[in-house]
Amino acid sequence: MSQTWWDNAVIYQIYPRSFADSNGDGVGDLNGITGKLDYIADLGVDAIWISPFFVSPMKDFGYDVADYRAVDPVFGTNEDFDHLLEQAHARGLKVMIDMVLAHCSDEHPWFVESRTSRDNPKADWFHWLDPKEGATEPNNWMSFFGGRSWTWETARQQYYFHNFLPSQPNLNLSNPDVLDAMIDI
Repeated sequence: MSQTWWDNAVIYQIYPRSFADSNGDGVGDLNGITGKLDYIADLGVDAIWISPFFVSPMKDFGYDVADYRAVDPVFGTNEDFDHLLEQAHARGLKVMIDMVLAHCSDEHPWFVESRTSRDNPKADWFHWLDPKEGATEPNNWMSFFGGRSWTWETARQQYYFHNFLPSQPNLNLSNPDVLDAMIDI
């Protein structure tokens, strides 16, 4: 059986917010990571794994992605990421990005559209269920963060599923359009 590069790789995980602040605003950023790449490379690691840095309302510190294609301004710009990637590769470092593929923010345009009605183009991009008899939640599942895993949406008259915060609706990964969109990202 052939091995892939990550089978024996040493991977250094970086949480941008607390790693290195390049502009003195008290929040770590992509340029801060770039400024520490020599140090990281000297450790002998093969790759860096960067926790989410995408546009987000930050209710879950970036794990509630509102735009998978844009760097949140608190962390820098898309150009800052391009520069970080170039500099990491110049040092022989691979770069992994924590994409958060199972859910997004309730502010993501996909969910904003999905929650408006049962018949829009994104209507089935998330897990929606009708209430049980008596207008109660579809089941008794609990969120990993506490509380129920179902939140009522008045516009659709349905509940949507979330494993974490109610502001982090789970994507319907059994929908081929959702998978295509995630692969495109």
